[in-house]
Amino acid sequence: MAPADLLSDPFGERERLVARRTMALLGAHIRFESNDRRLLKLADEAFGGLPPHRLSPHAPSRRRRSAQRSPAPRPPSAPDLRIVLRLTAGPRSRTRSAPPPTTMLSGARLLAGAPEASSFVALSPDTGSALVVVAEPMLRFPYHVRYELIEFAAYTLAARAQRLAALHAACVGETGRGVLLMGPTGSGKSTVALHCLLRGLDFLSEDAVFVQPSTMLATGAASFLHVRSDSLRWLGRAPAASVIRRSPVIRRRSGVRKFEVDLRRGGFKLARAPLELVSIVFLSPLGARGRPLLTPLRRADLLTRLELAQAYAAGQPGWRSFARGAAALGAFELRRGRDPNESVDALENLLR
Repeated sequence: MAPADLLSDPFGERERLVARRTMALLGAHIRFESNDRRLLKLADEAFGGLPPHRLSPHAPSRRRRSAQRSPAPRPPSAPDLRIVLRLTAGPRSRTRSAPPPTTMLSGARLLAGAPEASSFVALSPDTGSALVVVAEPMLRFPYHVRYELIEFAAYTLAARAQRLAALHAACVGETGRGVLLMGPTGSGKSTVALHCLLRGLDFLSEDAVFVQPSTMLATGAASFLHVRSDSLRWLGRAPAASVIRRSPVIRRRSGVRKFEVDLRRGGFKLARAPLELVSIVFLSPLGARGRPLLTPLRRADLLTRLELAQAYAAGQPGWRSFARGAAALGAFELRRGRDPNESVDALENLLR
């Protein structure tokens, strides 16, 4: 990695990009280019080997398609997006336990996330491109580079370029139908998602789901599942428990430590295509106490909970369209049963 010539090439525009890879992600084709193969390896760890998902802005619902006489319109080709991953020398980091936090910025029609030590992300949804700059000292923290820079760039660019609703939620499904799982910290979302995965439901995402408002098709990257050690008490001596315990442990910014389970290597069932949403389920930390686990929510209650749970998405273009689609689906509150498998039973009945 030679330093840029400050006289003839001060911006490093002629620097050679030695590694390239195109991946199908979130309904788009994203071409990653880098001047260092280590960064491309992190992108591959994040997204390599995932099922390709294809979205169609005008595809009719499966429930309405059978009633139409004319065939469904052919979906357009996936948009081509580009993300450049550039490694720089950067200053020596004094941080030993963790890299500096990422600060979110905007300006000049660009979105950016910039930690200290000369690392940053710049996005241009209008041109379908992004720049991720990683200072070399940050390579000591590969999880943070992957999660806070590379995944942030890919998710945000794909969502903005295709006008998808970016949701903090999990999503599981069956036979092409899916339910969104939302809930505050401590509501058991990761535990329920884990048991849905072990039951054999189609797994779409545990944390970030992207919905096309015109079709209510949901896509996501089912690369990893993050599980706290206390969630393993429900598994006993099941083979999955040993798989999880052998997984690497990551530490969130909040200080919470979790197992990071690579779902592409465990024989788990990942959603092979986007899921058509049929309902939204809000997980409650409260117990059912003899009442039904699933309770229908009124439309007004649904919309209020949506805005509270998805403050970021609610401020983005297309939110009203998504909210109308969500209201048409209907929603439920899911309270805790005696065992997480009771929650999975309820979700399976809802899907079927």
